[in-house]
Amino acid sequence: MTPHLGLPHAYMATGSPSFADFLADLAPEVLPGRLPMSPGDANSLAPHGTTIVSLRGDFGAVMAGDRRATMGNVIAQRDIEKVFIADEHSMIGIAGTAGIAVELVRLFQVELEHYEKIEGLSLSLDGKANRLATLLRGNLGLAMQGLAVVPLLAGYDLIRGRGRIFSYDVTGGLYEEHDFYAVGSGAFFARGSLKKLYQPSIELDEAIAVALEVLYDAADDDSATGGPDLARRIFPVVAVADRDGVRIVDESDIAAKVTRLVARRMERPDGPMAQINDGGAA
Repeated sequence: MTPHLGLPHAYMATGSPSFADFLADLAPEVLPGRLPMSPGDANSLAPHGTTIVSLRGDFGAVMAGDRRATMGNVIAQRDIEKVFIADEHSMIGIAGTAGIAVELVRLFQVELEHYEKIEGLSLSLDGKANRLATLLRGNLGLAMQGLAVVPLLAGYDLIRGRGRIFSYDVTGGLYEEHDFYAVGSGAFFARGSLKKLYQPSIELDEAIAVALEVLYDAADDDSATGGPDLARRIFPVVAVADRDGVRIVDESDIAAKVTRLVARRMERPDGPMAQINDGGAA
């Protein structure tokens, strides 16, 4: 303890603007990666979030996530949210162990807010991506026990004037994706769908439509990915990052788009076909 109002040393120390570093000094036991674990198969006992997709265009970036959480072969929750606003110009989606992933997102949000208050300016998008990699690296011990978290970060880069997407592995490895990416159990099918539907000149409304089509394709082949539930009115969460900031698309707008998508799938269950132009005569 210090003589300064009886506050612990961490409150009076200067140096790092990182909230995670502050917490590691004050109460390291509450950090997600340092939670005490008992021996056993924790992976099978924890709900897992599944598929997140993101794509970018000249407008910025779009991120969308399905709503299902699974626990083994059981649906643990039908309406979990996996896409969050990180700060004014970035958004984060989570796949993996749901509880730890949500705690990681909360810590990341406070980390960005804390930095801005201490330094008087926001981190660059590259800085945010690197900070998330550091936080993720702190969860490596739990990841080795099967409680892995795999986030996807996207946002609008005010310096470069465009949307950017960053993916990670469980060790905290950071990779920038050029145009689109997907994580989670349905990512294999989602990325295959994205390859066929993505266009470099894509506009915002088209990007949202593509994200919804891709999640539908992922749910069609991956049992852990939840498709749109019209009966329960459960639809994907979609976020948009552009020059004006980040926003969650209104659920009523997504509901209308999904309803039209499902109607189209009644006519063509496998979804839209990619346009092919071999350069020959029509």
